[in-house]
Parts: sequence; C-alpha cells; structure tokens
Amino acid sequence: MKVLGLVGSPKVDGNTAKMVDAILEGAAENGAETVIYNLASLDIKGCDACHRCQETGCCAIDDDMQELYRQIEEADAVVLGSPVYMWQMTAQTKLLIDRMTAFLKPNFSSRLDHKKLILVFTQGIPDRDAFNSYFEYTAGVLYYLGFDVLETIVAAGTDNLEVAFRPRLLEKSRELGKLISASNPVSPRYRRAEPRPTPSI
Repeated sequence: MKVLGLVGSPKVDGNTAKMVDAILEGAAENGAETVIYNLASLDIKGCDACHRCQETGCCAIDDDMQELYRQIEEADAVVLGSPVYMWQMTAQTKLLIDRMTAFLKPNFSSRLDHKKLILVFTQGIPDRDAFNSYFEYTAGVLYYLGFDVLETIVAAGTDNLEVAFRPRLLEKSRELGKLISASNPVSPRYRRAEPRPTPSI
C-alpha cells in the first residue's frame, strides 16, 4: 500500500501540511509506504490545451508534473490538501488539477481505476459551512478524473487557532489515514446526484 500526499499551500509547514502529514502518519501506522510533495516547491506549468495527452496518455510539457504523474499512478491512495484562497483552492493546486487532464482518454473516461482520495481543506474563516458547495464541486471534479473521494476534512478558523493546537483535529486526520490505507475502506461518499454534508472540525 502506497499513500501519496500532495500539499497545495505556499506555506511548506503550514496548517494544510500538518493535516496531510497527520493523515500520512495514520497510514504509516497501518504499514503503508508514504511520500509527500509540496506543490509550491515544484516546477509545474499551466496546461496549454494541446490535447496531445488525450491520444498518448502523456503530457508533452517537460516539468516536475512528470514525476507527479508517476507517483499518482503508483499510489493506491492520494491525500490532496489546499488552503482556501479567494473561495477556492490555491493556484498551486489548480495547476495540478488542470494538468491531470492527461488522465482522461479521448472519450473523457479516466485512465485511473477508482483511485482512493481524501480531500483536505483549511480556511481562516470560522464558518465551517462557508465553502461547502465549492468542496462538493471539487470532489465532483476529482471523481470525474477517476478518483473515489472517501472523505473531505475541513479545518475552519485557522486564523484564530492553528492546526498544531487542535489535537482532536489531528487525531481525526490520523484516523482518516488508517481508513484510506485499510484493505477494505468504506465506499466513496461522493455521489454525482446526491449532495452530502462535509465533515469539518
């Protein structure tokens, strides 16, 4: 079992990184191999819409995304984290999402085989429901790309209380790591036609 962590925050050791780290710790406790990348530290260019990847399955842009393609394909599960900037994921995370177009075939079916994923969001605003519709939308995009979104965990109010001082939240994150690295995890919670509540702490 291999679990890949992807952190889309420009703060290398910020709240989002700590959440993703805790999930990977839980997975490692279950014996999983874990690896983590901070997207802000990588050279990832924007998609140029050449569409060559739809025919070949390979993106023509030679940058650090090539390493991430390999890591995503090899991983059994992915943990993707981003803080909320301007009601959305960060620019670093959006670059990743755009470039994952390479996982789509010409008929727009996915080359990924229902790879497990946990979404992590952190937000300064204390209203836990403020961005629920966006989180649901993001889960839908990832489902379309070929991921089974098992859970979305949200840390709200991080401007007032950082993740490092919230042991309950970190324990919840570790438990999610054990969940995603289990041999028979729960069924994906995302459904195209059914809205679902987004767990938040």
